[in-house]
Amino acid sequence: MSSVPIASHALLSDCHSAALVTSDGSVDWMTCPRFDSPSLFGRLLDSSAGHWSLSPDGVLSVSRRYLERTLVLETTFTCSTGTVVLTDALAMGLGNRGHALGRGAPHLLIRKLTALSGSISISMEYAPRPEYGLLRPLLSPVDGGVTARGGAEWLVLSAPAPLTISSATATGRLELSAGDTYVFGLHRSTLEETPAHIWDQDALIARLGETVEAWRSWSALHQNYEGPWRELVHHSGRVLQGLTFQPSGAIVAAATTSLPEEAGGSRNWDYRFSWVRDASFTMEALWVAACPDEVSDFFAFMTTAAAGAVEPLQIMFGVGGEHDLSERTLPHLTGWRDSSPVRIGNGAWQQKQIDVYGELLDAALLLADKITEMDEDLRAFLVALADTAANRWRDPDQGIWEVRGEPRHFLYSKVMCWVALDRALKLADRLSATDHAAHWKAARDEIWQTVIDSGWNPAAGAFTQYFGGDTLDASTLMIPIVGFLPADDPRVLATIDAIATRLTDSRGLVYRYRAESGVDGVEGGEGTFLLCTFWLAQALAMAGRVTEAREVFVRAAAYANDVGLLAEEVDPATGELLGNFPQAFSHIGLVNAAWAITQAEQRSSSPG
Repeated sequence: MSSVPIASHALLSDCHSAALVTSDGSVDWMTCPRFDSPSLFGRLLDSSAGHWSLSPDGVLSVSRRYLERTLVLETTFTCSTGTVVLTDALAMGLGNRGHALGRGAPHLLIRKLTALSGSISISMEYAPRPEYGLLRPLLSPVDGGVTARGGAEWLVLSAPAPLTISSATATGRLELSAGDTYVFGLHRSTLEETPAHIWDQDALIARLGETVEAWRSWSALHQNYEGPWRELVHHSGRVLQGLTFQPSGAIVAAATTSLPEEAGGSRNWDYRFSWVRDASFTMEALWVAACPDEVSDFFAFMTTAAAGAVEPLQIMFGVGGEHDLSERTLPHLTGWRDSSPVRIGNGAWQQKQIDVYGELLDAALLLADKITEMDEDLRAFLVALADTAANRWRDPDQGIWEVRGEPRHFLYSKVMCWVALDRALKLADRLSATDHAAHWKAARDEIWQTVIDSGWNPAAGAFTQYFGGDTLDASTLMIPIVGFLPADDPRVLATIDAIATRLTDSRGLVYRYRAESGVDGVEGGEGTFLLCTFWLAQALAMAGRVTEAREVFVRAAAYANDVGLLAEEVDPATGELLGNFPQAFSHIGLVNAAWAITQAEQRSSSPG
């Protein structure tokens, strides 16, 4: 069982796959060559599932940061005998600059140790356990390091000192004095690829420098937002880029699977996939924190992956566009803090969620100027999405939160069908679909009236989760955000206030809904959702309540860890981060809320 706090981890990415490094210098999670590949190191989910640690003796304090404008991690250990810096990175391809970030990544993890003062002893332990810890590979010494073979993996560890091998684990001791630098590299390939190989010290140092420059060149081209929380917004943009699968443009919801929504609970899901529902929110955040090129790439991925099956439209895909994401459990893994089961795959891929039509067409509106450049098949696909929303909006579904209980008439799903038709009407000329406009308008107006009549609950004094229910739901904050009603509409203001006062914990963080209501068909509880808290800040800003919006934003952003990463949730009892990590949706919420507050402040200072 791993008991290391989720917040103690930092992300490494080569825009293909990810690794998580703990604050004490252990790589406890790494997948390769894709985010959704089986783990090579999985101690995050079980103590026997593999790790790679570099542990200085006599540590007194630890500080961490990402090198400026990168996702290259620097950890400084102040020890009783000196100070040493550990620099970690997943290497980028040679010559990667700007939009080419991640192209040709060699699947190489680099770990550099540099002694700043004194003399430091460091213990190294390398225990690869491919396929989620099922395999204990054969380790063999070679000149300059150690090879590991087992299953489909060929791993080559380049090491600056001799290592001892025992029980599928390599160990060693290093003695560093001020000025010394030692570099390790873990290179991975499969049996059918060009084999991984030993890298010499100079080559590893050079590739690490290339990786720093690659990230900085991307940041220089992409991050032009100026406003409050500039560094938070820019860093969130880099995190979103780090969760992007470069070959396809897909963005995963998180780098991990099965980090729980409640410690010791069973609400543990695999988030290493790309969801349609995230499309418009992600693209808006990329527009602010990155640039339109990434927006276009993500939209191209989503429309390509989704094409061919409009009714019903699948809600999520693998990073390569795969449709079958069948879910299974891994009973040999105990889970983080005994939170089981550990799941891979995600059964939600088979759910019906009618909100997805709105998310894709909302995303299309962001790229309105490029629609006329799209091929006829893609335009026909977008028209079909709108037609389907017009025809299916009356259907019950599983909703944005992917409940595993009975389908219901979720308000958010109806609102997003309205969004689908509203955006399609705005795009009708560009889609050469003006002959559909009358049908779309009639359906849009009928949805609007139905939501007003059936979604508002006078007894609750708010819009509620589903028609006829009294459960508050943070997704109703999207009503003003997507333009269904103005933010200063009395019903919207009442809903904002109801959520702020009755759907928050003692810290003022927002639950998505009360899990104990039983609506989602899953046992156990969950934490407050950072995304939902940022939605509250965004809605308050749009309503002109900027001071409150800033307070809510600062409250949520404070839960970023020491290197600026957010998980999905916060434990209401302890304030500890919960859920998969880092969570794209939380960073998306941060960016969009920051932008909304900036715009609101500009409006208030320039009323003309």
